[in-house]
Amino acid sequence: MNLRPGHRKEIGVEVNLTPLIDVVFLLLIFFMVSSTFDRHAKLKVQLPQADGQTEQKVDDPLVLSVDAKGKYYIDDRQLVNEQLDTLKAALQKTVGDRSNVTVLLRADGNASHQSVVRAMDAAAQLGLTKLSIATVENR
Repeated sequence: MNLRPGHRKEIGVEVNLTPLIDVVFLLLIFFMVSSTFDRHAKLKVQLPQADGQTEQKVDDPLVLSVDAKGKYYIDDRQLVNEQLDTLKAALQKTVGDRSNVTVLLRADGNASHQSVVRAMDAAAQLGLTKLSIATVENR
């Protein structure tokens, strides 16, 4: 050991950047894997048209209609409101114990998509899996 005053040995301080780079790299991978990429592209969708009509003969279907304003009708009787619970209760009352009833959904062309989806959701929640959508023939 050198104990002379004035003679100091300089100790070099070194910063190791390897762990920092590893952490940053792992964070980058984590955020890339866990993020969702939202695609709101200007995609124009043209819906297909059917020239032919497939006819199915259904014995005594339950007719669920949706008008242009989003009001629901079960067998031509208007429901009190457009809530999902009201629609489910009316469907349950009309169907009763029959679980294999075919639901014929007649939606106006100007009805909102939400109204049609709500009608399909109500039928599905009650276990009514046979669903037909009524259309008119293209002339």
